[in-house]
Amino acid sequence: MNAPKNKHTVGRLKSRPQLLAVRAGEKRKGGLFLLEVLDRQQPDTEARVGFTVTKKHGNAVERNRMRRRLKEAVRLNAAFAMQPGHDYVVVARRDVLNAPFARIAAQLAERIKARPKNAGSSATDSRKV
Repeated sequence: MNAPKNKHTVGRLKSRPQLLAVRAGEKRKGGLFLLEVLDRQQPDTEARVGFTVTKKHGNAVERNRMRRRLKEAVRLNAAFAMQPGHDYVVVARRDVLNAPFARIAAQLAERIKARPKNAGSSATDSRKV
């Protein structure tokens, strides 16, 4: 089967140095996870995403379930909102394990779409004369 042409592809961050590099970027906190975003200044490349679940959140079965739920939420609901040339790392919190999937997906899409804190709003830009 061929993939739909309107679907956005998202690359993966797999190695530890790649995941640690994103820590220098913006942090968007949430109740279910922390989203770290780094602009690589390469708008012609695809967005990349990585997932982190620390050992303090449970045994391997629970950590894998948390990671699988986050991956599926990105695949179904949030990949379209990821900007090209950006890296995203989703750091899971324990609540991801028992939260309704719709809530995970909605929060993830909301955090990805959020504007960077250092970007000025159009209302303040218009007052500067």
